[in-house]
Amino acid sequence: MYLLVLVYIIYHVHSAPQQTNYQGPQYRYEATPIPILRSEVDTDFSNGYSFSFETGNEITREEVSEWKTGGRDQESATVVRGFYSYRDPEGNPVAVSYKADENGFVAEGTHLPTPHPLPAAIVASLARNAADEARLSEEERALINTGKYVVY
Repeated sequence: MYLLVLVYIIYHVHSAPQQTNYQGPQYRYEATPIPILRSEVDTDFSNGYSFSFETGNEITREEVSEWKTGGRDQESATVVRGFYSYRDPEGNPVAVSYKADENGFVAEGTHLPTPHPLPAAIVASLARNAADEARLSEEERALINTGKYVVY
């Protein structure tokens, strides 16, 4: 009897009309367009390139690329220097200048973290290691560079 009542309840629950007029949440987001106040582009790729722009919400970006030595067909390297600035969410101005060359990308800005100075014990240890390594012969240096343990 209980089984028959259970089957009857399950049947009627599943046969109930489903909600067919469900509409998902309606999101409307309309951002106001930000005007571009200034935009300059120089695409003379024989000497490098340069571009800059400034927007209405105080974002500024400038970048200049140039060939370091030789020309485009010769052995040369590209050096890129640039600058960008904006306001952080608290309204503080943030400015970053950077340089990218064969040594990598180096950014400078007052908001960027700086490394802590090395402790004196580490500096002394590095100097001692360099002095010990300078006293080694070429054969001993070759053994050390293999990664094997060498006892003297």
